[in-house]
Amino acid sequence: MKMGLLCLLFYANSGLAQVYQVKKVAAGAVRAGDLGSAPAWRQAGILKDFVYPWDSAAAPGTSFSAVWDGKWLYGLYKAQDDSVITLVKKNDKMEVGASDRVEIFLARNDSMTPYYCLEMDADGRVLDYNAVYYRKMNYPWTWPEGQLVIKASRVSGGYILAFAISIQSLKELGLLQNGRLHAGLFRAECKGVVNGRADLRWISWIRPASVQPDFHIPSAFGTLVLEE
Repeated sequence: MKMGLLCLLFYANSGLAQVYQVKKVAAGAVRAGDLGSAPAWRQAGILKDFVYPWDSAAAPGTSFSAVWDGKWLYGLYKAQDDSVITLVKKNDKMEVGASDRVEIFLARNDSMTPYYCLEMDADGRVLDYNAVYYRKMNYPWTWPEGQLVIKASRVSGGYILAFAISIQSLKELGLLQNGRLHAGLFRAECKGVVNGRADLRWISWIRPASVQPDFHIPSAFGTLVLEE
């Protein structure tokens, strides 16, 4: 098969619109930092369609669930990992970028100008920043104070991470539109350090339309629909 046809098939099967329905639960049914123990989590759909977009091997198990209660969006990641790695030297947020982590990116639309990134490691630290397309990152930016809660726990065979994002902040940033969020769901698996750099494998809910690893493009995003 010619290379041109291979590329055409790759792009035709990448970036397809994918939607996750976020169930609404009663106020107080889930609390910020809840690691999946609340009975209300049983109402949530469990998204397990995470893959290595740029690797033929099977990716380690990753699941994502979400619910909301009118005031907060609650997300829950469960990651299988036999060697959880976090870089802790100065305990600076940039160290998250060299650690095992799960991520959610949020954009107003496909222009990705701006978009917002939360990269959250197995110690519960967050690398939060905003950016404009293409890959013009503003790392000093932080999520609005008091509007984001993150908790993580290492468990046998991996880690669990829960986050809560206020609906207020999603609206103020222009991200929640007609009950929908333009969102990318990702994971970085750290295999260790090679030549002084973290050796990372990239895991995604969606196969982005790129032959090179890249989550900072419109085709890496799907939609979260907040049900009423």
